[in-house]
Amino acid sequence: MYNSTNISSKAEAGIRTLAIVGRPNVGKSTLFNRIVGSRRAIVGDEPGITRDRLYGKAEWRGRQLRVVDTGGILPEEKDFIPAEIFRQARVALDGAAAIVMVVDGRSELASPDLELARLLRRTGKPLFLAVNKVDSEKQSGLIDDFHRLGIREMYGISAEHGRGVDDLLDAVLGVLRQERSTTEGAESTEEHGAGGGNDRAPRTENGSSKETSEAESRSEPAYETKVAIIGHPNVGKSTLLNALTASDRAIVSPIPGTTRDAVDEVVERNGRRLRFIDTAGIRRRGKTHLMAEKLSVVMARKHLEAVDIALLVIDATEGVSQLDAAIAGYAHESGRSVIIVVNKWDLMISGAQKTRRPSKAMRMRESRRPGDQAAYEERLRYDLKFLSYAPVVFISAKSGNGVGKVFPLIEEVSLERRKRISTAQMNRFIERVDFERASVPLRRRVKILYMTQASVAPPTFVLFTNRPVKLHFAYQRFLENRIREAFGFLGTPIRIKNKART
Repeated sequence: MYNSTNISSKAEAGIRTLAIVGRPNVGKSTLFNRIVGSRRAIVGDEPGITRDRLYGKAEWRGRQLRVVDTGGILPEEKDFIPAEIFRQARVALDGAAAIVMVVDGRSELASPDLELARLLRRTGKPLFLAVNKVDSEKQSGLIDDFHRLGIREMYGISAEHGRGVDDLLDAVLGVLRQERSTTEGAESTEEHGAGGGNDRAPRTENGSSKETSEAESRSEPAYETKVAIIGHPNVGKSTLLNALTASDRAIVSPIPGTTRDAVDEVVERNGRRLRFIDTAGIRRRGKTHLMAEKLSVVMARKHLEAVDIALLVIDATEGVSQLDAAIAGYAHESGRSVIIVVNKWDLMISGAQKTRRPSKAMRMRESRRPGDQAAYEERLRYDLKFLSYAPVVFISAKSGNGVGKVFPLIEEVSLERRKRISTAQMNRFIERVDFERASVPLRRRVKILYMTQASVAPPTFVLFTNRPVKLHFAYQRFLENRIREAFGFLGTPIRIKNKART
C-alpha cells in the first residue's frame, strides 16, 4: 500500500527525492499516482498533459520518499512550452537523489529516448529504467530492446495495474539506503576526528540532549494556511504564484490554459506556513474541448474546496466577466475566504488596453475616471455584490508592484476565518440589534431567544428562535451585516442557521 500526502518542492530533512522522467505519453503520471497513492496528477491519452513538476510524498516498507513527476521531455524541441517543460524537469533532476526514466514498452526506441538516456547518465545519479505497459508475464520480452539505452537497472512494470512497481521501489530504496549509510559513515568519521570522542552535548533536566530538544522544538509542525489562486485562463495566476514564492515554480506563457495540474509551493513568513496552490484556469463548460482541459477544471474546483483562502484573480484590462462571477460563486458557496486580486493594474495606469472590443460597462467606466482605483473598485463591488466582505488589492504580478500587500491580507483573513465569539458576547450583541429595521414580512418574523457560534472556518452561528420557521433571506442578510459591523470577519463568508427551542 502506498500512503501519501501532498508536499511542497522544498526539501524536508531526511527524505530523499525520486524524479520520474521520460518523453511524452509513456505513463509517467500514472506511475507517479501509483506510487503516491492518489490521483494527484491528471492522466489521459493526450500527449503532453503534464507541464509543471508535481511533488508527492509516499511511504514504502516503512521508509518515506518524496516523488516528483515531470512533463514529457523532448531535449531538442525549441518551442516555448516544451522548452519550459525541459527547464522544469532539470530543476527536478538537480534536487533528486535517484531518477527513474519511463519508456513505453509497446513502442520502438526513438531518438528522443536515446538522447534523454544520455543526458541522464551524465548526471551521475542512480538511474533506473522502468519499461512501462508490460501488463503480463507474456509481455516480459518487450524489455529486451531497451538494453540499448545503457541503463543497468531495468524493470518491466505496469503503472496502471501496479505490476512490477514493488520491485522497482525496492531497488530504488536499496540504492538510496546504501548511499545514505556511506555518507553518514564518512560524516561520522570526520566529526570523530575533528572533535575527539569525549565531547558531549549538554543535557536537559529530563536527560535528553539540549541540541536534540532544540531540534525537536524547531521541527514542530506549524499550522499551514492553504491558499488557492483561482480565475479564468490567462489572468496571471501562475505569474502571481511565482511572484509570491519568489521562484519560477510554474510555467508562464501568453497561451491560455498553460497550467493543467494544480501546482503548489510552501512559503514560511513571520513564523507562519503558507501553501500557495496555482490552479488551472476555469472555463465555461462549452469552451473545454480536450479531456485534459475538462479534468483540469474538475481538479481546480476540487482543490478550491480543500483550501482556507481563495485569491480570486481578475484581469484589470477586462473587468469582471460572467465567468469571473461564476468562479467567485464557487468560492463563496464552498465557504472559502476570498481576497480579490486585480492583476495587470500597471496596464490600466499606462493606458495599454487589450485590443479586443471593450464592453459597454468598461467604456462607461473608462470615460469617467480611467485608471482610478476607487472607481474601478466601485464597479467591481457592483458586479460581485455577494463578495462585499472580500478585501480588494490592486497589483501587477509581472512587475511585482503591490504583491507585498497580499501577505498581510492573507494573515488577517486567516485569523478572521478562525475568530470565535463567546456566547455571552453574542447575546449582548443580540440585545443591541434593532430587528424592526429588517425588511421582513410580518408572518416570517421570529423572536431570537439567544445566539451562539457553533464553529469556525467559516464562522457559523446558530440562532435559537421561538418557532420553527426558516429565516427570511432579508433577515439573514440584515443579521450578517450587523455581525460584521460588530465583530469584523473580514474576507470570510458567514453561515447562519436557526433552530426552534423545544
